[in-house]
Amino acid sequence: MQFKIKTNPSLEAWVKKYLPADYSAGCIFTPVEGLSSESWRIEAASGVYLARLQSTEKRQLGIDRRRENRLLRHLSSKHIAPQVYAWACPWLVVNWIAGETLDEKHFFAAQSQQQLAALLAKLHRSQPCGETLDIKRRFADYWQLIDRRRLTPSWLHLHKRLLKQRLPRALKISLAHMDIHPQNWVNSPEGIRLIDWEYAVSADIGLEFAALFSGNAYSKTQRYELLQAYAQQGGFGDVARLEQQVRQWRLWLEYLMLMWFEVRWQQTADIRYASWAQPLRQKLLSEF
Repeated sequence: MQFKIKTNPSLEAWVKKYLPADYSAGCIFTPVEGLSSESWRIEAASGVYLARLQSTEKRQLGIDRRRENRLLRHLSSKHIAPQVYAWACPWLVVNWIAGETLDEKHFFAAQSQQQLAALLAKLHRSQPCGETLDIKRRFADYWQLIDRRRLTPSWLHLHKRLLKQRLPRALKISLAHMDIHPQNWVNSPEGIRLIDWEYAVSADIGLEFAALFSGNAYSKTQRYELLQAYAQQGGFGDVARLEQQVRQWRLWLEYLMLMWFEVRWQQTADIRYASWAQPLRQKLLSEF
């Protein structure tokens, strides 16, 4: 047996223990880059897989591979997500989705947005699985992890106000991916697949669209057209009401994004996260 690249010793030991046939036949391990997770591509005799690590840092970010395993198995019949190959803490192994991701231009093309609307309608017809996202709890958890030197009185005021403020009343609780962007969309030989489900939860569909629109800088026209297509594909049919719900979630979602960037800055000292956090912080604090 030969490993053609130096691999994570924990992963190699895990494969040897839980996937002995693959290990004996020989595997090639290749690291996969990402903003929030250490992942490895595994080429084995039985197939090609993606191994995703559970660690303290990931748990601090709200990533729970046990939950991810449960959700992916729950979605197995939908054919929109990777299939779980094996799960035993701290590694979740799913099948590798071969294909091309999108660039921004193709993501916003009319055909892609129609396909995304159909995919979201299918996802949101799924029954909830596990606990619904407690966004205030997530705020509180993130708050304990941010760099105290970056705090200001106005930021503390915003944080306390949001913790006391009533959340929007859910239109519909369903499974939500919560991290859809061009690089998480794969045109595979079997059809469109969404990857990177580590932040997927049961949540209000309005929060899903708030994350989609804010994370990808949708214009007003693009937002309306996607919601219209979503309704036509069997999603929530009252577009005006869903638009209003998305607006109500915007503040909460943007604050969640800000806190995530701040936690990653504290974890990594990577200046990109502080740079991404700054305009969000200025925008939110200017509104209070």
